[in-house]
This record gives sequence, C-alpha cells and structure tokens, in this order.
Amino acid sequence: MFQTEAVDLKITRFFEAFARILLSLLIVAIFAAILAGIGYTFHDLRLLLRLEFHDFFKTILVDTLTVLAMVEVLRTALAYFTEGRVKVTYIIDTVIVTVLTEVMAFWYREMEWEQIAMVIALVLSLAGVRIVAVRYSPRKAREEL
Repeated sequence: MFQTEAVDLKITRFFEAFARILLSLLIVAIFAAILAGIGYTFHDLRLLLRLEFHDFFKTILVDTLTVLAMVEVLRTALAYFTEGRVKVTYIIDTVIVTVLTEVMAFWYREMEWEQIAMVIALVLSLAGVRIVAVRYSPRKAREEL
C-alpha cells in the first residue's frame, strides 16, 4: 500500500513538472503574440494615409482589442501558473473582450437583428455568469469561514 502511494506521488510530481514546463512555453508564446500584435497595430498606423478615417479607426480598434484579448489569456495562464487553478473570472473576461472585439467589427457591417440579439444575449449572459462567479468565489467562501 505504501509503495503504491509513493508511485502515485512520483507520477503526480512528474505531471506537475511537465505541466509547468508546457505552461512556461505557452506563456512565452502568448507574450510573443502580444508583442507581435502590438507591432502589427503600429504597422497599421500607416493606413491613416491610405484609408478613410472610418476604415482606419475600425482596423486599429480591432487590432487593439485583439491584443487586449491576448493579455487576458496571458493573465489566465499566469494565474494558473501561480495558483495552480484557473480563475473563472479571467476566462469570462477573456471571452467578453473577444466578443466585444467582434461586436466592434459588427458596427461596420450590415447585420440581421437576430444576430445582434444573439450577441447581446451572449454578452449579458457572460456578465451574469461573471457576477455569480465573483459573488460565489471559493476565495470569498474561505474568507467568510
């Protein structure tokens, strides 16, 4: 029985070490993607002279919101790295930023009202889930005890 527990402990340690290595590589990749996105956004500033202001603004806005979505993904990865678990609020924040990026792109297209209603329902449901996640978080429950 004692030998089985020792083997389980070794497997768990190996898994945790391997997961940390992979997560470290993922964090480096996410950071590189953020830097590339920032570079791409600055590169798109050249479009100010070529496009109408409305189209230029749309491009810069979508680029910026995409970089912010990647920052939220980085926050999620760093939280897992430091705490050993993923915070639901970080994931919801990431999805909200990504959805809002798409909403910003919708402003420049013709959309059916059903699609707009679905996006509004999605954003409202995500906001509701985020409120519930903050209200009933495990950390808050531990602090109340």
